[in-house]
Amino acid sequence: MEFLIITGPSGGGKSRTADVLEDLDYYCVDNMPTALLPRFAEFCMATGGRYERVSLVIDIRDRGGADEMFDSLNKLWELGCDYRILYVEADKETIIKRYKESRRPHPLLSEAGSISGAIDTERERLSILRESADFVINTSSFTIAMLQSEIYRLFVGEASSRLISVNVISFGFKYGVPIEADMMFDVRFLPNPYYISALRPQTGTDKEVYDFVHSHETTKEFMRRLQELVSFLIPQYIEEGKRNLTIAVGCTGGHHRSVAVAEALSGYIKTIGQASECLHRDKNK
Repeated sequence: MEFLIITGPSGGGKSRTADVLEDLDYYCVDNMPTALLPRFAEFCMATGGRYERVSLVIDIRDRGGADEMFDSLNKLWELGCDYRILYVEADKETIIKRYKESRRPHPLLSEAGSISGAIDTERERLSILRESADFVINTSSFTIAMLQSEIYRLFVGEASSRLISVNVISFGFKYGVPIEADMMFDVRFLPNPYYISALRPQTGTDKEVYDFVHSHETTKEFMRRLQELVSFLIPQYIEEGKRNLTIAVGCTGGHHRSVAVAEALSGYIKTIGQASECLHRDKNK
């Protein structure tokens, strides 16, 4: 079992970091009291592997202090739980700006008398944790996408940070457009198998219909341009931090043309090293 302890100054970006880790299938707990760490670890171990990767956000709001935290971490070792410490910080100007935007008080404001003094006090108390950290991330100039990229680099690997899951949905315009689509393509300009009596009862997943749709030069040219567009856009979406992309392809009824094009597009996306699932929403309506 792996425990990742996320700590650092208030306003440094711990909660956003936990959100990214949650997308990586970490079970995340915010503001975990350090005294409860051993008992929480025992609970996770008793679930028989249900919680293999756990991230715990711990900050100055836990009044136990660094000594109690290290005592609890030592007990984790005794239980056979590996742990690493991720220290997430930002410069003073950035933290002050974030608190002004959120309009929330710093947890040490009443003690220190000013937000600047509170930040200095917190940094001093957390200095031993920073020195002991396995990883240190400064989020001062990070966008969400940059934070995601750094987390993926540290805990998944550079190759995985370049992956995105692409869902390709075929649909019929007569049944409405998919509201979850990030991109949508209308293929009603392609030759329609509906008007061929032998093909009408079939769908775009049947070889005869698929071959008919893709045998036309218009379809071939469209697929070439569509593949070029998707090949260009996917890295841009990844760079922006998007991990799931939905592409919708529509024709009149969602039985023939959109199905055949969606199948081909999903297959192409797999050939360029991205995960892709193909769903035919209206194929059997």
